Amino acid sequence: MQKTALLELTNRKAHYDYFFEATYIAGMVLSGTEIKSLRAGKASFNDSYCLFHNGELFVKSLHISEYAYGTYTNHQPMQERKLLLNKRELKKLENKIKEKGYSIIPLKIFLAESGYFKMEIGLGKGKKSYDKRNTIKERESDRDIKRKYGV
Repeated sequence: MQKTALLELTNRKAHYDYFFEATYIAGMVLSGTEIKSLRAGKASFNDSYCLFHNGELFVKSLHISEYAYGTYTNHQPMQERKLLLNKRELKKLENKIKEKGYSIIPLKIFLAESGYFKMEIGLGKGKKSYDKRNTIKERESDRDIKRKYGV
């Protein structure tokens, strides 16, 4: 039986801009007001990416809006947030992004059944403009087939 996410925020532009070779599920280190904002669906993936600092993985440029009812304990919307993976996965990712053209991109934030927010990250290689045109063409042809045959 597959576990389903209770709340899900996705980075729709990521699949348009990158080819993904592998995906990983990482835990996130968040404060209380960040959790409340995520539960309200107040996050933006615009230009967000992951980077390594001292052997630890961080997500950068992920915008989580300030909690509306937060007081002086409110968080900074654009701060770096630590991602939690095991050491084997971290080493594998760190070695892979040293190769030219690879990036680690956040794909999805979801609330797991355990009650913790998790982030799905993908190891991707950037698409060229002609690859993006092919993606659009395939999407439109699939849409036309579904319209025509009602599949």
